[in-house]
Amino acid sequence: MKAYLLTDNLQKKLPLVTRAVSTHSQLPILLNILLEAKNGKLILSATDLEIGIQVEIPANIEEEGAVAIPAKTFSELISSLPQEKITIKTEDNNFIVKTSKTKSVFQTLPKEEFPKLYEQKGEEIIKIKKETAQKDLQKVIFSASTDLGRPALSGVLVKIEEEGFLTVGTDGYRLSLKRHNLLSGKKQEGEILKTLLIPARVLREAVSIKDQEGDISVFVSSENNQVLFEQDAIIIVSRLIDAEFPSYEKIIPTDFSTRCSFDKQEMQKAVKICAIFAREAANIIKLSIEKDKVVVSANTPSVGENIVNIEAKTTGEDNEIAFNARYLLDMFTNLDDEEVVFEMAGPLNPGVFKIKNDPSFLHLVCCKLKTKAFFYCLSSGSKIWFNNKIIFCKVFPGSYWYELNFG
Repeated sequence: MKAYLLTDNLQKKLPLVTRAVSTHSQLPILLNILLEAKNGKLILSATDLEIGIQVEIPANIEEEGAVAIPAKTFSELISSLPQEKITIKTEDNNFIVKTSKTKSVFQTLPKEEFPKLYEQKGEEIIKIKKETAQKDLQKVIFSASTDLGRPALSGVLVKIEEEGFLTVGTDGYRLSLKRHNLLSGKKQEGEILKTLLIPARVLREAVSIKDQEGDISVFVSSENNQVLFEQDAIIIVSRLIDAEFPSYEKIIPTDFSTRCSFDKQEMQKAVKICAIFAREAANIIKLSIEKDKVVVSANTPSVGENIVNIEAKTTGEDNEIAFNARYLLDMFTNLDDEEVVFEMAGPLNPGVFKIKNDPSFLHLVCCKLKTKAFFYCLSSGSKIWFNNKIIFCKVFPGSYWYELNFG
């Protein structure tokens, strides 16, 4: 291999590839990046066997070839080089990076040991606008669980519909749902292409790409149970999650007794202030909906209390509900809209946040009260004994442990 390219191009693309490099692997090859020089491009690939990322960089190829080199060392070297034209080449079993003043030599591994990221792209099922991916998908991704021990909740459900597609993410305590318009798509046969469970980590990487202008194409290979995102010269690939997503429809409230709308930034500031006083009380803050205002408060006996009044347009009866402040701050951080609508049916029911004049989105947060119990919920509405009283399981059914809260 021998090629010439600009360090600036490497410095822009290399950090994305290194996010797929394994950090603690039993396989030494996964600590490496695969470099392939061919067809006027330098192709960089990395994988930890859960996610794979591949990027292409323009290069002047004098001799084609491929080699695997240590990812961490190579990344640190490239980030330290000045912006100039560099030469990369292989000699014997070594990989050499040469600038006008430096020469670096790497030990290599043969390309045959590096896992192939994908056999085929599969069928293109969705094409998403870049703006949609960065703005709308993020509203759902943050709600997915980061606990890989619960695989179904660590993914985002994607359902292909007639006029677009639906995405749903949940960690068992909160849920985000968003309907998206379809830029283009193909009507396919087979259930695998209608309902997909995509790892949230893959979607995070796909929406984090900032310097590409093209639309994002989504491919699915039912034969390999694989999903692939392609944007310009970048490919991100992963296996689909083989698990059953909770029946989220059952826990979305269909009616409410209290409704209010308020400025998002004002409410976000209020929650941040009250969260300071809620740190020693499991981050619990209370929202009290009264006439023309929402009172946000936190009370910790060992610290003190805090109350913030927010102007709001309210309808229905006065009500109050308690939430984990972190969940509300996460939601507000991922919404860029100015006005938010909140609906609730009672202090023991989930609260629903919506965007004003946008029926395509909702975010549900389970209430948070002081007494806690853990139960195994087999079905929605199951009767369970607690403190000699019959209560009802109103959270996600399925074969998982969930935390229920009672006053």
